[in-house]
Amino acid sequence: MATELIFIVLILAAYLLGSVPFAYLVVKWSRGIDLRQYGSGNVGASNVVAVASKRLAIPVILFDLGKGAVMVWVAQLVGLSIAQQVTVGLAAIVGHNWSVFLRFGGGRGALTLAGVALYLVPWLALILLVVIFLFGLFRQMALGAILTIVSLPIFSWFLDQPFGIEEPLPLTLGFSAMFLLTVIRRLTAPRTSVTASVPSGQLLVNRLLFDRDIRDRKAWIHRLLPEADLSKQQEKQEKG
Repeated sequence: MATELIFIVLILAAYLLGSVPFAYLVVKWSRGIDLRQYGSGNVGASNVVAVASKRLAIPVILFDLGKGAVMVWVAQLVGLSIAQQVTVGLAAIVGHNWSVFLRFGGGRGALTLAGVALYLVPWLALILLVVIFLFGLFRQMALGAILTIVSLPIFSWFLDQPFGIEEPLPLTLGFSAMFLLTVIRRLTAPRTSVTASVPSGQLLVNRLLFDRDIRDRKAWIHRLLPEADLSKQQEKQEKG
């Protein structure tokens, strides 16, 4: 009974910690604006870079990674099973994606998911994070993230021995659930002013692969950038 109670408490704690919208708070404190109303509208590190700065995105990245990793670490520390640890990690991701502090809005959960994966299967997660980084160099971070997330359950099942995974089934099921959460969050994002002009099929593909309503990344981000930042970016492009 004690273990079951601890498990329930950790699920609630993970959801609440995951719900802390650090990206939103950082931009609100530093710039006095609502991150949801600018850039891509996403409450995450990538939008902090677009709307504010790379410097401000660093603590956001660390915090969002930590939300997942810390809760799984605590679950492991108190002796919960792998399946329970995965469930606690899922609760943190759900909190990030559907934050109780943002009226059940939030980010996409990629960094929090990465934090969970880093603690559960560190070597596998590190390799996949490198893949995301490489995609990010070509400004295709969202595509890299979804390809990485879909590969986690596959790798955790078929590459269990090389990575020392003793219980692949709970991890595979957990990573599959994380992939579904990512897909649901992307496809159910709030509609935007440009959605009406995009065919339904193309909209679904754009959201699933690129996490935006239109294919053009610059047009998507610039449509909601603060005027001062937009003019600065235009000046840089003209000089470049």
